Amino acid sequence: MKNIVVLTGAGISAESGISTFRDSDGLWENYPVMEVANYDSWDKNPDLIRKFYNNLLHKLDAAQPNEGHKQLVRLEEKFNVTVVTQNIDDLHERAGSKHIIHLHGELRKARSVRDSNYVVPIQSGELKKTDVDKFGEPLRPFIVFFGEDVPNLSPAIEECERADIFIIIGTSLVVYPAAGLMNYTKSSCKKYLVDPKDVGASLRDITFIKEKASTGVKKVVDQILANN
Repeated sequence: MKNIVVLTGAGISAESGISTFRDSDGLWENYPVMEVANYDSWDKNPDLIRKFYNNLLHKLDAAQPNEGHKQLVRLEEKFNVTVVTQNIDDLHERAGSKHIIHLHGELRKARSVRDSNYVVPIQSGELKKTDVDKFGEPLRPFIVFFGEDVPNLSPAIEECERADIFIIIGTSLVVYPAAGLMNYTKSSCKKYLVDPKDVGASLRDITFIKEKASTGVKKVVDQILANN
């Protein structure tokens, strides 16, 4: 059975109403990105960070997987499929994908500041000041802040090295280390890129589908299923 790796970015979730993380104005939900996505901000103003990510949680509660998420599940009928996502939402899980690697964390989880391996689901619908770790210290969002290591990078690389087909959906290919994952694929790996913008136009040996995820992913999936 062939192996497929799908790398997804903000573009696939944007159609579900989830704001893109990195825009030209440097804002995320009207907050400066560096103000809500680095550890110094958590250290200085944890209430602001909790408020910001709790607002995202409430938006995620109201969001639904779109056709782009759903179409990927069809591939699992014939292939080993791994979704490597830069997104912190759970829309891939809710669409039915079974093997997902989150590179930048998960919005519905919280972690200990002192022990990065202490990760728990957020139980009450939002992260509260009274939610503490085993040391009695307040939990922080389970988000990879700027400057922090990406703990799931190694397993993502291993999956890319085994990939027979590599699909990129809705990512700018400028945020590293995720943007470099394609470099770990073997030379025989068939590659697709789905994005309505001119992303990766200089890349070679790749099939471009210049459409949004909800329509472009179906075209890629149809093509793969018809040819394999």
